[in-house]
Amino acid sequence: MRLKLYIAIILGFVAVSCSKTDTAVHGVDSMWMNTAVNPGDDFYEYACGGWLGSHTIPGEYSSYGINEVLDERNRQVIKDIIEDLASRSYSSPCIEQTIGNYYKLFLDTARQNADGISVIVPYLNMIQEQADRQQLISLMNYFGVRGSNSIVEISIGADLHDSHKNVLSLHADGLTLSTRDYYVSEDSAMVVRREAFKRHIYNMFRFAGNDSVEATSKMQNVIDLETRMARKTRTLIEFRDTEANYNMLSYAEFKKQFAGIDWDKLFEELFITGLDSLNVGQPETIHEAVALLNDAPLQQLKDWMQWTLIDQFDKFLGKESFNLTFDFYDRFLSGKDKPAELWKRAVDISDRRFGMPIGKLFVERCFPEANKHRMQQLVANLHKALAMRIKSQEWMSEQTKAKALDKLSTFTVKIGYPDKWPSYEGLVVDVEKNIVDNTMEMNLWKHKDFISRTYKKPVDRSLWYMTPQTVNAYYDPSTNEICFPAGILQPPFFDMEADDAFNYGDIGATIGHEMIHGFDDEGRQFDKDGNFVDWWTADDAAEFDKRATVMADFFDKIEPVPGLHFKGRQVLGENIADHGGLKVAWLAYKEATKDNPLPVVDGLTADQRFFISYAFTWVQNEREEYIRNLVENDVHAVPRYRVNACLPHIDAWYEAFGVKEGDKLFVPKQERVNIW
Repeated sequence: MRLKLYIAIILGFVAVSCSKTDTAVHGVDSMWMNTAVNPGDDFYEYACGGWLGSHTIPGEYSSYGINEVLDERNRQVIKDIIEDLASRSYSSPCIEQTIGNYYKLFLDTARQNADGISVIVPYLNMIQEQADRQQLISLMNYFGVRGSNSIVEISIGADLHDSHKNVLSLHADGLTLSTRDYYVSEDSAMVVRREAFKRHIYNMFRFAGNDSVEATSKMQNVIDLETRMARKTRTLIEFRDTEANYNMLSYAEFKKQFAGIDWDKLFEELFITGLDSLNVGQPETIHEAVALLNDAPLQQLKDWMQWTLIDQFDKFLGKESFNLTFDFYDRFLSGKDKPAELWKRAVDISDRRFGMPIGKLFVERCFPEANKHRMQQLVANLHKALAMRIKSQEWMSEQTKAKALDKLSTFTVKIGYPDKWPSYEGLVVDVEKNIVDNTMEMNLWKHKDFISRTYKKPVDRSLWYMTPQTVNAYYDPSTNEICFPAGILQPPFFDMEADDAFNYGDIGATIGHEMIHGFDDEGRQFDKDGNFVDWWTADDAAEFDKRATVMADFFDKIEPVPGLHFKGRQVLGENIADHGGLKVAWLAYKEATKDNPLPVVDGLTADQRFFISYAFTWVQNEREEYIRNLVENDVHAVPRYRVNACLPHIDAWYEAFGVKEGDKLFVPKQERVNIW
């Protein structure tokens, strides 16, 4: 959906800095700040106002902050890597040649402009010519494994109750936009977006050669079909209910409950054979998909399939298609003023498709072993601090504490890059073919490769769900692991030259955040082996929920845009992780510096620099469209509130800055969140 986680050679490059910092050794730059603001009234502005005021949002972005600054730095490194690969000659096919060829194909806009819609016309005609419903469904599967959207899709991942075993899950989708609210909400802003979406579909069908009457009819068919599916699609809050999204069935029982589709044929077309059981995550949505595939007018299905093809490959169809796509998805929905430069788009799409082989070369340039060793030390210190936090919880029984400590002791930590690099053998790009056909063949290769590595295979716990160059981190409950790619382990998130106040407030809080995900409202339901098991006493579970509700209720009251409130339960997991992660990082920092306290620098105590560093993690200017999209379609809060709505629940913050009753951010102690 549009808005919805090798063979390598060692190259000699001209050096490009991957880890330069402009701050002093203590890490905090006073130019970031706006000290005219009372930290107890608006800590985000106090800590970050200087940076916010001196950095405008570039036209190609809907938000711009320190993440984007680091992304830009990494992108330049990746560009150098890819362009070196593209400039070489190869005696035989290899992944390096494949990367270079795809990059060059994407840059060839003259060819794309000349080809225009013609590259997918044969596929559009193939859809329109189908007169048999079953054959049309087969064609949907054909395009589905080649990158188009489908009504019914599969995924493969760890079994909720046997985390070492992979299971196949069946999903129904059919939505171009990310959530059901785009289709069913009567909120005035959503109604405006829905009308704009209709205009975009109409414009794209006109671009594809349909007259106004045909384009109008096709647009309405698409909207009606997707709205029908949306009405049976769960909300983001409902998707966070892990148990409700797990319904294992034998294959025989599944076919009885969801009769009406030739499932044997469908799975065979998805390269799945010998299926004996599967998970049906959202049964009501699958029932609706079966009904729709059986009773929707054939022309409606055809129109929707044509739309998904146009939509999925729209940026490869020449200038007119690209501009129409940008105007809706980027300008209207996201608030961007202009597209990114062509080379940036080429780097980004190549990076998405070949992230691991590119990542291996990125690591060789940008991630010294010293950085990995320092991160390992930080993680070990955070690990000790979290154990101390667990032991100190007065509201939790010794029985549950023991289970929590047992889970913590088995955390797997992945830092920088994988120990084992995946193979891309057999993946080629033919420069004689157009980029759409090449992309389809690559998607088919990727699908088959994924099936071969996962279907009826044990879970590969060495697998990484982010590439090394990614500026992010994650926790996976099914493997009980935390992962920190090399991409984020650079200044200003992690600075080898900065002091502990800076690093613990920044990357330390990030480490703590990912650890706490193992104990947030979802993660706490998984045991040390990654199985969905209730290891809590009933009283402790009830007390956790009571304390978590304080956080959810607090965010329910916040309006990041007038009239638009956070949904506290939707962002609860991330907010618990922010809150607990900060407490763990604070304790680890105090333990690390207790024998050698850090000095006051530029009038700021080390404790103050810790919290300023944390705030700067989230520095970001945003357009209103970005804020709306985040609130409506994401489980993360807007960055400003990950500071101003998080710190008022941290007692040490009050002490560091003398925050008192009467300050705008002050929260009475008895009303503060207190979980981990």
